[in-house]
Amino acid sequence: MKILSYVWMYRRLILIVLTPLCLLPVPLIIQTKEAECAYVLFVVAVFWLSESLPLSVTAFIPALMFPLFGILPSKTIASTYFKDFHLLLTGVICLATSIEKWNLHKRIALRMVMLVGVNPGWLMLGFMFSAAFLSMWLSNTSTAAMVMPIVEAVAQQIINADAEVDAMQMRSSGGIDNEALELDEYSTEMDTNGVPEKHANGLTNGAVTTWNSEKDVHFDEECPKGACSLDTKELKEDMKEDLDESSGKRYRCKKDHMMCKAMCLCIAYSSTIGGLATITGTSTNLIFAEQFQTRYPASTEINFGTWFVLCIPMTVILLFLSWIWLQWLFLGFNFGEMFKCGKEKTQREIASAKVIKDEYDTLGPISYQEIVTLIIFILMALLWFTRDPGFFPGWAALFPKYKGYATDSTAALLMGLVFFIIPAYPKGKATPGKINTFDYEPLITWKEFQACMPWDIGILVGGGFALAQGCEDSGLSLWIGNKMTPLGSLPIWIVVLISCVIVTSVTEVASNPATITIFLPILAPLAEAISVNPLYILIPTTLCTSFAFLLPVANPPNAIVYSYGHLQVMDMVKAGLGINILGVLVVMLAISTWAIPMFNLQSYPSWAPVISPTNFTTTLQPSVVTEAILSLMTPK
Repeated sequence: MKILSYVWMYRRLILIVLTPLCLLPVPLIIQTKEAECAYVLFVVAVFWLSESLPLSVTAFIPALMFPLFGILPSKTIASTYFKDFHLLLTGVICLATSIEKWNLHKRIALRMVMLVGVNPGWLMLGFMFSAAFLSMWLSNTSTAAMVMPIVEAVAQQIINADAEVDAMQMRSSGGIDNEALELDEYSTEMDTNGVPEKHANGLTNGAVTTWNSEKDVHFDEECPKGACSLDTKELKEDMKEDLDESSGKRYRCKKDHMMCKAMCLCIAYSSTIGGLATITGTSTNLIFAEQFQTRYPASTEINFGTWFVLCIPMTVILLFLSWIWLQWLFLGFNFGEMFKCGKEKTQREIASAKVIKDEYDTLGPISYQEIVTLIIFILMALLWFTRDPGFFPGWAALFPKYKGYATDSTAALLMGLVFFIIPAYPKGKATPGKINTFDYEPLITWKEFQACMPWDIGILVGGGFALAQGCEDSGLSLWIGNKMTPLGSLPIWIVVLISCVIVTSVTEVASNPATITIFLPILAPLAEAISVNPLYILIPTTLCTSFAFLLPVANPPNAIVYSYGHLQVMDMVKAGLGINILGVLVVMLAISTWAIPMFNLQSYPSWAPVISPTNFTTTLQPSVVTEAILSLMTPK
């Protein structure tokens, strides 16, 4: 047993050493550039999927091994680690830094929730659309970390309000006044039990608490409407509240606990779903856009405007379906009650409305900094939409001699630079202890930008570009595409569905950026080999890469909401499985309907290369490499 404990302790080191050694026969036996590139691809894929090394560190492996195998010179591969994607990311992070610094995100979220009302069902929908909207422009992780404290405060206040109503109705009916029903301890936003420490930028410190919040606690099946009846059930409730007071539990009954679960999951899922709508919403979208432009430079189909038009209907549909699914799974979906007009607000609805209103009032009137940030945000979005919309000449047409020179990153950098120029305090900010002394402070500083910039994602994406370039130059992409030509006999929708299911399965156990980086160099040659528009396969698989809903470790938003202690793993599995299925179905609906005329998916484009299988020869032995590639594509 001691040996096994050591093996488990050093499992990552063992994997790091054994993976290159076990795969070494591939380049030694099949001495071709394709096999050598496949060897590097397999090693990187295993390290990314297992995370035996940090993802960013693994991303440097192509820069080390490609020059040694003679696939790419070091100077060439170094240039792949900084692309147009990184400039676009820089401008977007400037915007996100200012939004977070001046609390504009909080004002937007609270205002949107106030618009939809405070019924628990409608409150969930309001939080979902608030989180989804923020996630279009900020990172999914930041969005979940920002919105969850508000959701937690509202949920706890709803529980407090119900307890107070029950206590008042008990007293008015001649019941015993039990001080335990006041539940003062619930007024705190979170217990100290397992709450992750929050940093100044709103993100958790990475520690995710995993305790069973339901262990040894028994709830009534349903909360009574109004006050609890004064019988033995009330006595049991009284005893349970005393237990809760001493044990730190936060729920009066099962219905309260289910409400907390539903609210947590709605934030996790909407933070991910919202990012699908824009190119800049998630790192997977950005990786796809950059790799697609690199592989098909003559294509002009993918830009901010076309992606938004394609994905915003999908996002809205999936948000509504997810809301209905979570409602039905945890709260029960009462259609008549939800849409009843003119009904009187309950005590819990009044209490939750008061929490949200008080939270909004603490922000005070909208500040100069928020106004300027909002204006720059709108200008950036307009520049993205109007650069080359397709149905009318965009501002890029003002430079006809330099067609294709200006991209979305140009607009992002222009607006990002403005954040460092415009003063945060136009009348000057007085220095403490000095009279008539003013210092000039911009909306954001370089240190604040550095704190928000995800440098690890930049390096990871660069490694993906290097890997894709190596596959292209070595001929591995062409070889893979040629071997997959028999798939052309299948209906295209089956090929797309299989690709989506595989990617959705792998992304549950691997990071989203790593998954898309591995599969794009495989799926693009597949589309070329079966003479299908590459967008027909690449767009749905890119979107499905974000569908990591099953496990707390599948993506950061899941981990953040799990750390609040309301959820068990099986809660996420049950809810996430339904969202995964709904997500794949919605993507298939989009790619089979309105995406076809948008991108002319039914015809093979002129900007994609034409592969002739009869003219393609290789010395590779398919028995070895084909099995390895198929094993990579098979979900574990």
